[in-house]
Amino acid sequence: MRTTLARVTALAGLVFAATSFALALPLRIPGVAVFAVASAESGGVIPYLPAVFILGIMLMFLAAVVYELLPDRSQTPPRPPAGFGRRA
Repeated sequence: MRTTLARVTALAGLVFAATSFALALPLRIPGVAVFAVASAESGGVIPYLPAVFILGIMLMFLAAVVYELLPDRSQTPPRPPAGFGRRA
């Protein structure tokens, strides 16, 4: 469970980061129309793309936190060593 959730969180972060990075690239492909949504001074086509990129990076780091904080389903509680708690 925790492995799956950590992988999904990391994948979501990677998708957010890669998508926002790709959308922010100023690629000019010949023969493809350029749709200018923002002004030339803004530097980007879609507003808040840096925030989406940072969100993706944060999600990728959060995947490690999710993995460490969620308990493992197959993990059994530790048993005390033999003779623990006995008095001689």
